[in-house]
Amino acid sequence: MKAASKQTTEIEIRQYMQEVGQRARAAARLISRAETAAKDLALTAMAKEIERQSDTLLAANKKDLEAGKAQGLDAALLDRLELNAARIQAMAEGLRQIAALPDPVGEITDLNYRPSGIQVGRMRVPLGVIGIIYESRPNVTADAAGLCLKSGNATILRGGSEAIHSNRAVAACIQTGLKQAGLPVETVQMVDTTDRAAVGELIRLKEYVDVIVPRGGKSLIERISAEATIPVIKHLHGVCHVYIDDKADFDKAVKIAFNAKTQRYGTCNTMETLLVARGVANKVLPVLGKMYQDEGVELRGCEATREILSGITSATEEDWHTEYLAPILSIRVVENLDEAMDHIGRYSSSHTESIVTEDITRARRFLREVDSSSVMVNASTRFADGFEYGLGAEIGISTDKLHARGPVGLEGLTSLKFIVLGDGHIRQ
Repeated sequence: MKAASKQTTEIEIRQYMQEVGQRARAAARLISRAETAAKDLALTAMAKEIERQSDTLLAANKKDLEAGKAQGLDAALLDRLELNAARIQAMAEGLRQIAALPDPVGEITDLNYRPSGIQVGRMRVPLGVIGIIYESRPNVTADAAGLCLKSGNATILRGGSEAIHSNRAVAACIQTGLKQAGLPVETVQMVDTTDRAAVGELIRLKEYVDVIVPRGGKSLIERISAEATIPVIKHLHGVCHVYIDDKADFDKAVKIAFNAKTQRYGTCNTMETLLVARGVANKVLPVLGKMYQDEGVELRGCEATREILSGITSATEEDWHTEYLAPILSIRVVENLDEAMDHIGRYSSSHTESIVTEDITRARRFLREVDSSSVMVNASTRFADGFEYGLGAEIGISTDKLHARGPVGLEGLTSLKFIVLGDGHIRQ
């Protein structure tokens, strides 16, 4: 009887996801030709509704937080799950920023005459239907909906069960905005079941879905990448580095290294490994070590680090590979820039790396030679974010090298097609 019941459920979920996919494909055709003014009106209406429903969002989020604590979610997950007044305002502001951005759809570039007399160029077009699978962060619901809408795509959102009440509340605001602008509400659909079978169905909806974007823990993204029959825009994890060069300004170095770790622990652009040049280690590490320990950060260091900071844990090989998403930091003393870049090349997840230095030649080398999706000079890794980059928001951060890399904004959600303009031209 139990087996029969399970089979029935699987059939029901498959049918449900097929219907979601069909509605998304129909909406994609409509939204791909929507006027910019209508899309911007919807985005502005969504922002206003999110602000108006602030108390409702907080109440829904409180249910998720209470359930998460009861289930034993760790502090980093609870931090990503939490909504507060500032985060709700940031969601609304992100939607307004997207509305203010130029519409990429229909943009024509590289239009040139060929010897035959035809003109050949390229036009930016939507990807179609984008499936987004994410954990914890309710703000992704608004960010993803806004970016997909402005780039002319329909989207299917599948948030984690731990944020179901929050996501439903945000999605209701999104659909209100679409209605007010006269756009199809099916442009943004939220999968309204917490059954994990829905994820398996979504990543195999080749007939209806063009791209999958997973946002969450490494295990989720590995699963999606392995099982999806649809192209995936992804990053597995964020092992981000800050390197303090022996030509660094001391005050800048301390401020940047402290912020990169402690401004927020549970994000993919948080520094997980600090590299310090041997020439300044004895000066900078005692100051930073005390600041981190006063903040409650557990330090794990190489042998040279432990000689300077007594009593800290020894860093293992696994530590250099680990995205903690927690108040834990690995520290390594390196001889110079080359050794720092060697370490990054071996252990980085290709997300974000930063150098603190006043030497312009070294800064340029770091920018040129470090192969990550964001590379910075004299700035905290916490800036690796679509909102901070002026993209309005981001749908995720890609560490792949094809199509989209780094924070994925409007352009990353579009593609290019060749267009040809003629006037009765025929090929000879």
